[in-house]
Amino acid sequence: MNCDQHWLSGITRIPSPNFDERPDPEDISLLVIHCISLPPGEFGNNYIDQLFCNQLKPEDHPYFEEIHQLRVSAHLLIKRDGQCVQYVAFDKRAWHAGKSLYQGRERCNDFSIGIELEGTETIAYTDAQYSQLAQVIDTLLKTYPKLSKHTITGHSDIAPDRKTDPGASFDWDRILSA
Repeated sequence: MNCDQHWLSGITRIPSPNFDERPDPEDISLLVIHCISLPPGEFGNNYIDQLFCNQLKPEDHPYFEEIHQLRVSAHLLIKRDGQCVQYVAFDKRAWHAGKSLYQGRERCNDFSIGIELEGTETIAYTDAQYSQLAQVIDTLLKTYPKLSKHTITGHSDIAPDRKTDPGASFDWDRILSA
């Protein structure tokens, strides 16, 4: 796996309109792990792609009535089978963290890469996801010198009053010791 002009090679690209310019494109210094499933607890459909591309239809599920107007994105999604989808180039600001704080710095979207894992806080992530995530992290660490194993965190850590993902089901040791 390589990173070419801020896009990973050999993976699916579905460009999201939900991004803008970073204040400092050279300051990519945090990696945030999230989880998502749409509808909650359901996997293996295209609803996440639709959400990140502003195409989610409220009539497809009652939960979508609450969220279809959100304008959000992540840089990457790693599906249950390990397939990886990139929505936003890494040098752009994806809209994944919201109001957030990391080591005294606010607005984590300004300086972070957001990776979504298809899953929930309570269901174990798959071996394929951990394998793909390890490859992605290795590539990002080689590409962006301000990133390190010490600058990988969860959404719950940067927005603890609002978020709980990736949750207790995420095995931090498996990723940080790889």
